[in-house]
Amino acid sequence: MEIFSHMENDNYEQLVFAYEKTSGLKAIIAIHDTTLGPALGGVRMWTYNSETEAIEDALRLAKGMTYKNAAAGLNLGGGKAVIIGDPTKDKNEEMFRAFGRYVQSLNGRYITAEDVGSTVEDMDLIYTETDYVTGTSNVGSSGNPAPVTAYGIYKGIKATSLEAFGTDDLAGKVIAVQGVGNVAFRLCEHLHSEGAQLIVTDINKKSVQKAVEKFNAKAVDPDDIYDVECDIFSPCALGAIINDDTISRLKAKVVAGSANNQLQANKHGDMLYEEGIVYAPDFVINAGGVINVADELLPNGYNQERAMKKVEQIYNNLQKVYEISKRDNIPTYLAADRMAEERIQSIKQTRNQFLLNEQHILKRRS
Repeated sequence: MEIFSHMENDNYEQLVFAYEKTSGLKAIIAIHDTTLGPALGGVRMWTYNSETEAIEDALRLAKGMTYKNAAAGLNLGGGKAVIIGDPTKDKNEEMFRAFGRYVQSLNGRYITAEDVGSTVEDMDLIYTETDYVTGTSNVGSSGNPAPVTAYGIYKGIKATSLEAFGTDDLAGKVIAVQGVGNVAFRLCEHLHSEGAQLIVTDINKKSVQKAVEKFNAKAVDPDDIYDVECDIFSPCALGAIINDDTISRLKAKVVAGSANNQLQANKHGDMLYEEGIVYAPDFVINAGGVINVADELLPNGYNQERAMKKVEQIYNNLQKVYEISKRDNIPTYLAADRMAEERIQSIKQTRNQFLLNEQHILKRRS
């Protein structure tokens, strides 16, 4: 790939290659945009097929974090790191400490966190070498993000219900939840407590049975979840599940859930829009996790009550997305991008104006 051309086309700021022979560390840190603040994004460990694939993944994920952090109202930019290797057998203490030293060398431009293939224990190792890490087991860290993420999804579903049905009251609404893992199970608790009727599915039969018993949910087979009669479809498992095959099967008026990358392609966001189905863009509605870890960076460390209040803003953030969608006559996935871009551009213009004013003052003094 033409790395510099790729960086220029999507306005990336920095790409760092980190290598340490003894530990076997091969890592890439991508910093997309720091207009709003230092770049925050997790470190992913994965068995990439090639170095090019790893670079592309780091760049793609870093840009995604720019939009996610901006849309969440955080004063943080977007970055991401990837470590090339099998997380089940290639990890060692030296690797993550070496990675921590590379993070430290960036002097706070990039702040790392847990991601696919990395754990709290890995973050603790990184923490021995740098303060620019979140999600450790130390006092003042945010701990398990699942309850906070689930609460954000719940608030996002209410905002999307208001847009689709004219009310955010979920009592009596039939909600089909695809996947009942840690986040989704906690989401079901919120939905059930408000009187929603739940239909659930998961490949884990024990999780399904637990949801049936605790929430009086109806269970269906994984492939049948797309065909159920419901008001809201909540994808909380795999990505790319909104596609050519599934859209025509949906009976819901709302798609709102915790899964990442729900649209298989942008055209599927267009298709939902054309069908009149209100889609809650995933990086807006599932921002509770990053909001949670970002709170660690504030003075005096993590405060759950403060984090939860910030997560409640997901409701308002989605309302802004829907307003932009109607204002500009565009699908909501594009409206979410536009909301993030408008915030970044606004701060950039303010900063540029400040620098211009400073230059004028210096010229007058000289």
